[in-house]
Amino acid sequence: MKVQGKMFIGLAVFILVMAIVYGLWSHEAAGTTALFLAFALCTMIGFYLAFTARRADTGAQDREDADIADDAGELGFFSPHSWQPLSLAIGGSLAFLGIIFGWWLMFFALPVILFGVYGWVFEYYRGEDRTQ
Repeated sequence: MKVQGKMFIGLAVFILVMAIVYGLWSHEAAGTTALFLAFALCTMIGFYLAFTARRADTGAQDREDADIADDAGELGFFSPHSWQPLSLAIGGSLAFLGIIFGWWLMFFALPVILFGVYGWVFEYYRGEDRTQ
């Protein structure tokens, strides 16, 4: 995490220089403010990563002799056959169409979204062999 902290601090310094140059050159308040807020965000993330790197174990990216395979690991379990994202996409589409065409469409979107969330959460808790 030391490398990421240094990257964010370096990015924050670059954004600060660009914010000062942009502010002096353009005299535009919105862009200058956005750049200074981006500087503040990069600074917060950089200091957080640098601060937690002292407490955390040394990762593979912090060692010079590390290979790419040293940082590899299990990323998680991804369901290969789930239909629930489709129902969530349909429900989300109906909800956004409800914003456009009328709020009454939310009454049709909410059950579809709830069905998709419920199905996704309890997808692997069904069947006789899942009672363990």
